[in-house]
Amino acid sequence: MPLAVDLLHPTLREEKRKCKLKRLVPSPNSFFMDVKCPGRNRSYPILSNLGCLKIQIVFSHAQTPVVCPGCDRILCQPTGGRTRLANGCSYRKKTR
Repeated sequence: MPLAVDLLHPTLREEKRKCKLKRLVPSPNSFFMDVKCPGRNRSYPILSNLGCLKIQIVFSHAQTPVVCPGCDRILCQPTGGRTRLANGCSYRKKTR
């Protein structure tokens, strides 16, 4: 009698929904990311219309607010789990 669900080859959607410890191959839910600041540069007022555009490396589950080193703008706010990005900030997952 065949099973209705294939336990050896679960779908990607089923694997993502499981707890990180109960997956077929355990992997963490957290990651590092590059966050680009859209703020204004206080050091160079001539370039203020272009924005700061500095990139900061941030942990996805950071527990403290992350501030841009170029313009002192808050990039991420901590929540109970993942951080909340500020309006206008863009990010990408870091690869090795």
